[in-house]
Amino acid sequence: MEAKLDEKDLAILALLQENCRMTAREIAQEIGSPITTVFAKIKRMEQLGIIKGYKGVLDHKKLDFGVTAFILASFSYRTNREETPLSQRAIAEQISKFPEVQEVHIISGDWDILIKVKAKNVEAIGRFVVDKLRTVKGIEKTLTCMVFDTLKETTAIPIPLKGLRNK
Repeated sequence: MEAKLDEKDLAILALLQENCRMTAREIAQEIGSPITTVFAKIKRMEQLGIIKGYKGVLDHKKLDFGVTAFILASFSYRTNREETPLSQRAIAEQISKFPEVQEVHIISGDWDILIKVKAKNVEAIGRFVVDKLRTVKGIEKTLTCMVFDTLKETTAIPIPLKGLRNK
């Protein structure tokens, strides 16, 4: 299947990003399309993997996970000379399995991996770094940046719209 998206597809995506609980009927009214067309377009974009899932956005502070940290990690590709080189991707995948971890990115520059973590307090972040992250084979050093305040945090992708929405 080809992943070419038309203006109505983009309008549907924009609406679902704002509120994934919108019904197909509401979306159809908003973009001026038949409900069957909206259903078919959403199903197609799900099958193509463009729409990866639907999730609720939780307030981490109200759930007592008010501390965010970004952690830079570097690792040694070999822990000893005889060993085969370690895989940066495999280490990143291992780190991504920790429940505190929200994001793991393989990056360029002086550091190898960027990790976003949310926890209840600074002590919990410290325990994560010392007791979990630094025990991952190959992790050489880490740098933890504590977040003081968050002005924007989103998963939304800016979708260019050309006036399709009725509002």
